[in-house]
Amino acid sequence: MRRMKDNAIENVSPEQALEILKRLAKDDSPAIRKQIEREAERVLKTVDVEEVCEEVYSALDGIDVHELWDRSGAGRDGYCGPEEMAVEMMEEELEPFSSQVFRYLEMGMANEAKLYCMGVLKGIYQYEQESQSEFKDWAADIPGDSFDCLLSDWKKKAADADNHKEMREFVNKECGKWGKGR
Repeated sequence: MRRMKDNAIENVSPEQALEILKRLAKDDSPAIRKQIEREAERVLKTVDVEEVCEEVYSALDGIDVHELWDRSGAGRDGYCGPEEMAVEMMEEELEPFSSQVFRYLEMGMANEAKLYCMGVLKGIYQYEQESQSEFKDWAADIPGDSFDCLLSDWKKKAADADNHKEMREFVNKECGKWGKGR
């Protein structure tokens, strides 16, 4: 039988791992803090557009139409139709991805923000084009609206003209009919 000490790292939850990391960063050792910062930067700088696209597509394609039906209808706060609830559910799935785009910008990582945003946009477009999800039937215009909103917000906050040009070229190439005029 293995002792807990031998496999403790493999068995901590993500929340516990974050707490451990925060404690180590607060430690009196500047060397440990510096090493944590270097690793964090290395992880943050590694943005794979295709990987982000797959994560977004998977999150959207995984929305369960039965949950939509369960969450819509009469409730404490009045009536919420399935179309309105579909908007809310898609926003819930996209929020962590959108937030990451703007966290990158806040950290001064404009290139990573651009790449991450590209992945999110491509994932939304791919969902609209390829998903056979029954939920998608209730979310007719939502993917396009979400796409436009994220792209518009990114353009407002990302000031670099070269990044805007690259984004326009990317959207035209990777997002087919949605690329024209955006």
